[in-house]
Amino acid sequence: MKLIKRNPFGHNLFLKKMLIRYMGYLTHRRHRGFNDLKIEGSEIIKSLPDKNVLFVSNHQTYYADVVAMFHVFNASLSGRNNSIKNVGYLWKPKLNIYYVAARETMKSGLLPRLLSYAGSVSIERTWRDGQNEVNRNVKMSDISNIGKALKDGWVISFPQGTTKPFYPIRKGTAHIIKRYKPKVVPIVIDGFRRSFDKRGISIKKKGIVQSMKIKSPLKIDYENEEINSIIEKIQYSIEQHPSLNKVSKK
Repeated sequence: MKLIKRNPFGHNLFLKKMLIRYMGYLTHRRHRGFNDLKIEGSEIIKSLPDKNVLFVSNHQTYYADVVAMFHVFNASLSGRNNSIKNVGYLWKPKLNIYYVAARETMKSGLLPRLLSYAGSVSIERTWRDGQNEVNRNVKMSDISNIGKALKDGWVISFPQGTTKPFYPIRKGTAHIIKRYKPKVVPIVIDGFRRSFDKRGISIKKKGIVQSMKIKSPLKIDYENEEINSIIEKIQYSIEQHPSLNKVSKK
């Protein structure tokens, strides 16, 4: 019998638990202290299966968005509705939560590497290499790793692949949905880019109300629905459809 439990990516689960606890305690006041986090729909979290759940969300900072979701998910699983009050929910965190992130971002320093150990599924971006625009084929190993994470638990994804609003949804997300048939849960966030710098590490302004709205799982016909239809559903559900951008500018 193995004494050291590891996840499918070889990460020591005890070390991962301690890291999530420590990072969670350090970041809690960034969402309930310096700033405030308004949460809607967290009761949906408790109704989800333990595995094969894909969260799709708009993206505003590299790290703060994911950290806030770790707080909200664990708080909800501990019985807190729409609240991250009392950080004791981190004592027994859910260890099979993963998030999709660019490999180059997660290797850019000590902090990203620590955050990566906490649950990153790192992928190679097909459209950008550093500051350069590229056009690379999707690496099948990246797709397989996301599938491995879904088989083990929950995966957080930012299907636009950028922190800029109203960018197109990457088709790879729809292909992953068709292939692995996860329950797809939309999340809409706001206020994070006003609270933090682009990386989501430095506090840019205090007293900001951040928001996180968790919506009911999307209804998807995995066998018959076309890729473009799935993409459009995601765009509307995370409030990033181009038509909504036109409305917001009026």
